[in-house]
Amino acid sequence: MSISSKTIGFIGTGVMGKSMASNLLKAGFTLNVTTRTKGKANDLIAQGAKWKDTIADLTQDSDIIITIVGYPSDVEQVYLGDNGIISNAKEGTYVIDMTTSSPILAKKIYDRAKEKGIHSLDAPVSGGDIGAKEARLAIMVGGDKEAFTTMKPVFEAMGQNIVLQGSAGAGQHTKMANQIAVAANMIGVCEAIAYAKAAGLDLENVLKIVASGAAGSWSLSNLAPRIINGDFAPGFYIKHFIKDMKIAIESAEEMNLHTPGLKLAKELYEQLSDRGEADSGTQALFKYYFSQAN
Repeated sequence: MSISSKTIGFIGTGVMGKSMASNLLKAGFTLNVTTRTKGKANDLIAQGAKWKDTIADLTQDSDIIITIVGYPSDVEQVYLGDNGIISNAKEGTYVIDMTTSSPILAKKIYDRAKEKGIHSLDAPVSGGDIGAKEARLAIMVGGDKEAFTTMKPVFEAMGQNIVLQGSAGAGQHTKMANQIAVAANMIGVCEAIAYAKAAGLDLENVLKIVASGAAGSWSLSNLAPRIINGDFAPGFYIKHFIKDMKIAIESAEEMNLHTPGLKLAKELYEQLSDRGEADSGTQALFKYYFSQAN
């Protein structure tokens, strides 16, 4: 049986997951779907996805399970809970967690899955809502090479830059490195735009020149225009970014690594969250700097 003929079960239809699942349907995969609120899956059901009432039902009727949920606690419950994926999956099933989660938890899931003859990969992504919609995500994978190779066509339906980073947990460690870089970069992007605004400059002209030079970055090219247009809708939620930074700090501390820049970014975002911005996009950090400038 070829990969294209296997049934994929998809759990989690948030900002990222909904587009990722849609791209799997467009690629011709048969898709089962479940989420806490069925209404969030209506668009996918209209595209041909089959609704399953429970995780157990979805797991038992799927050959490949993909999850992208909120927090490590959600991942643990979905995979290791009494009615979770591991206790219901058939031998030979492939399970792929694409949530940004704990490297330690990824290894725990891998070990439990292996005991039952289940193939487990941790595969967090980067690229935001735009990358998810356009199937241009960067996908960082941890797990066995054979499982990665087998699942490559599935990943290719959702992303373009797909790299096996190492054994179980390596995908999550790579995503932590990504988030550390993003955290520092977002401080620079938002502070730079706040400075340009305070100086009375034309922000679009500033962006044209700065983005083309040494300061250029994905965040500057994709999120700075949203800031200039007053668009703080989430491509990635502040509340989820805070979660990621907490995981990164904990992981760094386990390796005796000090990350002062990351801790500063987390503190600033937590202040924004306390002001009611938890469900805003990460570019809303600009509001902190602009309030400071005025």
